[in-house]
Amino acid sequence: MARFDRFRRLQSPLTFGQWSILLLSLPLLLPLLAITYLALMADGAAWPHLLATLLPGMLWQTVLLCGGTAVIALVLGTVSAYLVTFHDFPLRGLLSWSAILPLAMPGYIIAFVAVDSFAYSGFLQGYLRNWMEWTKPQHSFVPEIRSLGGAIIVMALTLYPYVYLSARAAFLRQPTNQIAVARTLGRSPFQTFLQITFPQARPALAVGVSLVVMECLNDIGAMQFFGVNSLTVGIYSTWLGRGDLGSAAQLSVVMLLSVIGLVLFEVSMRNRDHLSRTARGAIPIVRERLHGFRGLCASAAVALPILLGFVFPVLLLVRLGFKRIDSLFQTSFISALSNSITMAVLACIGTLFLAVLFATVHRQKHNPTLSTVTRVASLGYAIPGTILAIGILLPLGVLDAMINKISIYVFDIKLGLILSGSIFTLCFAYVTRFLIIANGQVEAGMTKISPHLDQAARTLGRRPAQVFFEITLPLLRPSLVTAALLVFVDAMKELPATLLLRPFDFETLATHVFTLSSLGQLEEAAFPALAIVVAGLIPVYVLSKHVRDQGQRS
Repeated sequence: MARFDRFRRLQSPLTFGQWSILLLSLPLLLPLLAITYLALMADGAAWPHLLATLLPGMLWQTVLLCGGTAVIALVLGTVSAYLVTFHDFPLRGLLSWSAILPLAMPGYIIAFVAVDSFAYSGFLQGYLRNWMEWTKPQHSFVPEIRSLGGAIIVMALTLYPYVYLSARAAFLRQPTNQIAVARTLGRSPFQTFLQITFPQARPALAVGVSLVVMECLNDIGAMQFFGVNSLTVGIYSTWLGRGDLGSAAQLSVVMLLSVIGLVLFEVSMRNRDHLSRTARGAIPIVRERLHGFRGLCASAAVALPILLGFVFPVLLLVRLGFKRIDSLFQTSFISALSNSITMAVLACIGTLFLAVLFATVHRQKHNPTLSTVTRVASLGYAIPGTILAIGILLPLGVLDAMINKISIYVFDIKLGLILSGSIFTLCFAYVTRFLIIANGQVEAGMTKISPHLDQAARTLGRRPAQVFFEITLPLLRPSLVTAALLVFVDAMKELPATLLLRPFDFETLATHVFTLSSLGQLEEAAFPALAIVVAGLIPVYVLSKHVRDQGQRS
């Protein structure tokens, strides 16, 4: 009988609001369906060539890039989180929240700064040549920065805060009584970490590493600076360089399957993380005080990634920018800044509208099937921008063709491309890609609003719309502000999808920086890059407040 009731609930008719959600979710699923269709319909003759020549090398480069970056980010993030959670040392309070500052530095920006600094023609090697009187390139002992190794190090320095945040949250949630018992039984701090602290934090660490790998898979700007032929770069060059959209779609399916596997792995790790549902124990964390040389080593271990991943790049950008301070007043910079802000605002409006609608209808009447559809529709963040661009252009191209046929038949006028390569297309890509960020924040805020408030308001004669605007929306405002900030900054930094979908002669700050630095005009690109970094500091400030609050409660 219980199974029958459950089946009947699953088959219950959808309300008007749920039908609205379903219809709004379907366009967000189109990119995935379009990529799969294009890959299946593409000429299979090119696939043996891809398997024999391009694909093995790109897969190997991608595996090495993601694996190397994940390992270094795991070490940096875990060590930093462990030190600031369980030890006290000089500058600990400052370093505990500063460790997330590298998140404000997009990979393609730190990449061109690193190339400009460490390449043979860069100022660091130039300084070394003058100091050590090198006369030939063979005299330099500095490794080539334009390499896979350089890409791995730079990406790890930029992305390790994902692991740091996951690890620190897991360490703060761990039962401290277990750690205390291990220490009373004679275990050293290192043994306690290996046998108790690290094993319990593994699910959270795996989530952080998964985010690092997803960011590596999405990156195209940094990889081109370093000359790494990853799958993302391969898709981009196959599509635009060779004009072979079918092969690009087939490569996209290979990459998409990898991303789906990574998402499933992350979900399984989240489900295995029981620390969030376990009381930490009555014993507060007692940090071990590190004095003298040990304290200095701890401070250096936490500070060095921050200096290399944020402070030094910012100082170098300022140094380069002041050489061309007139670029601040150039029309190209002002136009790119205006376009970036416009697209970011449109992305905020679109994602917040959908996120609030999804969360409100789900709160009123839960439907498992509809929940699954909306979850899949909001997975755009896990899809690399190049793949998303291919999946968007195909259905919009078909729609453009249909509009032109109707226009020619009715008015005898060919309108050309209306949707493809327009602001609408770029905005749709942003909403598809960043919807999951807004969804997460809005759903978290909605769960804190008691449904009894709605019921009380309805008994007092308020209509559903009045309940929403007078009660739900004001209580949801903090979550909406946080979601808007996160979406705004991610939209400001977005590069791959923008490169492929932007209208003709339409530059954002991200594409402006990428274009100038690709042309070697690094001084002109410095202030636009700094503008992106400053925008990225907004959510970092919000996260740093959360980290400080966690540290004070511990």
